[in-house]
Amino acid sequence: MRKQTKNFFADKDIQLILGTLLRVGVIASISVVLLGGFIYLYSNYDGTINYGKFNPDKSGLSSVAAIFHGLAHFDGSAIIQFGVLLLIFTPVARVIFSVFSFLIERDYLYVLIGLFVLCIILYSLSDKLVG
Repeated sequence: MRKQTKNFFADKDIQLILGTLLRVGVIASISVVLLGGFIYLYSNYDGTINYGKFNPDKSGLSSVAAIFHGLAHFDGSAIIQFGVLLLIFTPVARVIFSVFSFLIERDYLYVLIGLFVLCIILYSLSDKLVG
C-alpha cells in the first residue's frame, strides 16, 4: 500500500481563504473610500468646482509616494486614492496567495503560470504606480 501524504490545506480551505481575502479587500477599500469621501467633503465644503475644464495633474496624487504623503497629512483625496489602491491590490494579493498555495501543493506548472500572471499585472501597473 502507498502511504498518502497529507497536504496542509484542502481545496475547500484554499477556496475559502481566497474568497475571504477578496471579500475583506473589497470591504476594506470601500470603507477607506467612504472615510476619505467624508473627510474630503468636510474639508472642502465651501469650494467651487469648475467642471468645464479637466486637469488631472491638479490633485498631485499621481504616484504612490504622493498618496502616502497625503495620508500622513490626513488629506481626504489621498485617503480616497489609497482606497482605490487597496481595491487594485486585492486581486494581486489573490494571485500571490494562489502561487503560495500551489507551492504547498507542489503543483509547479501552476506556480509558473501564477508567477507569469503576476509579472504581467505588475508590469502593467508599474508606470502608473511609480508615476
